[in-house]
Amino acid sequence: MALFEVTPNDRKIYEQELKDFLPSKIIDVHTHVWLESLTTKRPAGEDSRAVTWPSLVAKDNSIEDLQETYRLLFPGKDVKALMFTSAVRSIETGRKNNDYVSEASRRTGWPALYYSHPTQSADEIEKKIRDGHFLGLKSYLSLSPAYLPEAEIRIFDFFPHEQLKRLDSMGAIAMLHIPRNLRLRDPVNLEQILEIKDRYPNLRLIVAHIGRAYVKEDVGNAFTDYLNRVPDLMYDFCANCCEFAITEVIKNAGPKHVMFGTDMPILRMRTHRIEENGTYINLIPPGLYGDPSQDRHLREVSPEEAEKITFFAYEELLAFKRACKTLGMTSSDVEDMMYNNANDLINGARKSIYGE
Repeated sequence: MALFEVTPNDRKIYEQELKDFLPSKIIDVHTHVWLESLTTKRPAGEDSRAVTWPSLVAKDNSIEDLQETYRLLFPGKDVKALMFTSAVRSIETGRKNNDYVSEASRRTGWPALYYSHPTQSADEIEKKIRDGHFLGLKSYLSLSPAYLPEAEIRIFDFFPHEQLKRLDSMGAIAMLHIPRNLRLRDPVNLEQILEIKDRYPNLRLIVAHIGRAYVKEDVGNAFTDYLNRVPDLMYDFCANCCEFAITEVIKNAGPKHVMFGTDMPILRMRTHRIEENGTYINLIPPGLYGDPSQDRHLREVSPEEAEKITFFAYEELLAFKRACKTLGMTSSDVEDMMYNNANDLINGARKSIYGE
């Protein structure tokens, strides 16, 4: 049985709109790999400080499932990933899945990041990275101290200075999912990104999801008044269908500083994303992901409309294609953003950490 269905409409979109646009080699710089059997369940009623809809797409994402996903979605393309496990609740609950990602990395040759906890010391972080042959860290706002309200979490609450300083000395990667309700336009986020780049210049910092700028209003003056001061910053447009945000990041950061990501298995989701009242809504087929009232970002459409809905991954790439057309990007620019930039970043971190 196939991992998921690819419909004639899906294949038509890929063949007519994406196949020739995409380069032959692709690196997905942002994807999750974990096993449900290794994951400690979250206690009922515990606040995850995260939206719930991504958890409805898949119970886990083994390395084999990820490879099969790429085969189904991108036939004829050589796709690899920079991978890390999914959100953990403590050092111990994340240990088994971090070990699994490390093993999957050794087995496939695909690079990986260690999923860190803010309470870990710099020495422990470096040991975990080197023992697992990781290239850096991924963390998440939900690991911040429990007493902090979600709206008040800051970057340094889950990526403490001690860890960032050690990553800087190693020339390692940090995958940053910024917190706070204002997302990319939040002045606290922006000032702390500038502080990281000033204090830790050798750290290879990636601002994930274009700073969670999923709608036009999320961008604000981030590029014109803040991020133009750090031209070596890297961004991924993972799980982002906002054509305006993708256009702005390419225009302001340049095609050498933008990378493709999927947040797999989330982008296996069937959805058409719209912007409404300053937020995003995922339009979904009826009955496919349970009760849509469980998350304010979900809305079911009619069965007739659902027939036209394709994969989140294709929606993201179609928005990226439109942005590239608007900006007059060449096929070489597209290849940079889909492969070369990530490849250079990964190889740079590997050489810096391991001398390879």
